[in-house]
Amino acid sequence: QVRVTESGGGSVQAGGSMRLSCRASGYAYANYCLGWFRQKNGEEREGVANIDSEGNTNYADAVKGRFTISDRPGQILELQMNSLNPDDTAVYYCAVAWPCWTSALMVSVYNYWGHGTQVTVST
Repeated sequence: QVRVTESGGGSVQAGGSMRLSCRASGYAYANYCLGWFRQKNGEEREGVANIDSEGNTNYADAVKGRFTISDRPGQILELQMNSLNPDDTAVYYCAVAWPCWTSALMVSVYNYWGHGTQVTVST
């Protein structure tokens, strides 16, 4: 059984940093993708960043150069977020695609999801 649990989140001022963590378990150590997605108030869920089992990463244009995704030992996925701005305010979700048939940053690829954690960036 695949389990996904996020931690971190909270409030930060614009320009600040925050790290999100996700513990994902129950999937094989091959042919998987791990991703971070976010959903802003009143909008559809969108991809933020992902990493596949080979270590390849993808980032949404809005976060390139500011966010870094890492797949740590022990099935820990992290998202380091720097230079945060109010437009980054959203509920952030960790997700697992297993098997992973494409590295595209698409919601439909992912079949296991965490419950989400709120990130609020204030001016």
